[in-house]
Amino acid sequence: MSDGVAVPVVEVVLSPVEAFDERVDALVDRLRGRPAIDRLMYTASELADFSLLWHLIGTGRGLRSERHLREAVRLSTVLGLESTVVNMGLKSLFQRDRPIPEFQRPHHLRMPLTSSFPSGHASAAFCAAGLLSERNRWGPLYYAAAVLVTTSRVHVKIHHASDVLAGAAVGTAMAVVTRRLWRLAR
Repeated sequence: MSDGVAVPVVEVVLSPVEAFDERVDALVDRLRGRPAIDRLMYTASELADFSLLWHLIGTGRGLRSERHLREAVRLSTVLGLESTVVNMGLKSLFQRDRPIPEFQRPHHLRMPLTSSFPSGHASAAFCAAGLLSERNRWGPLYYAAAVLVTTSRVHVKIHHASDVLAGAAVGTAMAVVTRRLWRLAR
């Protein structure tokens, strides 16, 4: 009560997805502002822009042999398709706003103009990890890099946690479908 006038209390009810995103963001917030972690996360996020990281890995592997070259061509082709599906298709269906940081970003980042949902970085990362790890002993490292890129998007506050989970699911599905439809020669 203020000056004898009752002030209504507005209770904000979050959806389960919004509540999940807020819980994750609160956990990640404990790591923001730590120079070494910030540098790692901003570098991972920036290096994965336009799937550059995954194209570089595929190209590097493609230089080894004819078989690896075919794998690199498949990877780049599928990443182009993945980008089209996510950025021109799925994102236009959802039109979700990106999170607004309550802090000054310590490093430069390209600011995407597309919808926040789903995360294209996460989709590309898990699609690439799924394809790069096929018959490859380094598979766990590709997935570790995918997890790093994906979490970096939440850390730099370009995406909500649910955006990256959805993106990871889309990328994983695309890798599974690709491995069934575009098989590599033994």
